[in-house]
Amino acid sequence: MSLRVFIDGAAGTTGLEIAERLAPRPDFSLLSLDAAQRKSPEARREAYHAADFAILCLPDEAAIEAVALAKGARVRIIDASSAHRTAPGWAYGFPEIAGRETVATAARVSNPGCYPTGFLALMVPLLRAGLLPADWPYTVHAVSGYSGGGKALIARFEADPDIAFRAYGLALGHKHVREMRHHAGLAHAPLFAPAVVPAHRGMLVEVPLALAAIPGAANPNEITAALRQFYAGSPVITVHDDAPEELLLRRSAAPGDRLDLHVFADTGGSQARLVAMLDNLGKGASGAAVQNINLMAGLAETAGLAL
Repeated sequence: MSLRVFIDGAAGTTGLEIAERLAPRPDFSLLSLDAAQRKSPEARREAYHAADFAILCLPDEAAIEAVALAKGARVRIIDASSAHRTAPGWAYGFPEIAGRETVATAARVSNPGCYPTGFLALMVPLLRAGLLPADWPYTVHAVSGYSGGGKALIARFEADPDIAFRAYGLALGHKHVREMRHHAGLAHAPLFAPAVVPAHRGMLVEVPLALAAIPGAANPNEITAALRQFYAGSPVITVHDDAPEELLLRRSAAPGDRLDLHVFADTGGSQARLVAMLDNLGKGASGAAVQNINLMAGLAETAGLAL
């Protein structure tokens, strides 16, 4: 018997990709609402009470309202918004960091943000091992494809091909900062510098480290070894040994759910650049939701993923 899944916000970018991944699978059946019902609280409440799983692909306030609509239902929820990423009672849906059993047994799971996925994948293993201090003021540079901004930003980029680079978050109050700090256990909020490039999908997240100036910091070889050990056997995350001369985001990139980690360093080991590359709509959004629902449903973790 297939498990019933209601995607609230299925017409959005993330919701569409999740539906495309789940629809062909016999272990799930999608509950759908027509255009007139999608904004009906009554219809949505009925869907929550009929579903085994619900995936929220909604703005933050709407996601909070959706959880209220689901009150009293046995439905298990994955929230792809940022509304519950640091909320008590919600498991953090990054199984490689939070633990697969934590996600598998949770009733409420919050999907990580795309930028925090890259940052935390790089930093959490090193902080937990004591190879980097938690009280250092870290910096995060990142670029993403424009699909991460939803329909409005997609329309803007596609209507104006002259845009070459969009820096934003210039007031230093990006909503992902709290998530990064909380789940990394940092004493200081990282300085986050995000940008958007004229590609539909793809993401590069970088943490530059002046290792010689950081008290107690490990050397690049120790950092690489720790990351490799932490993700040993992971079907999704790969720590690369090579040091290519360049890393490229391509406009033609196909959807993917991998997360690739790189450590670059100078010859003396006094500086390093930690880099994560992922699909912002894959492991950064829809792919993460599919990975999480697989675990919650007791299915193969990588079922339906593009690896």
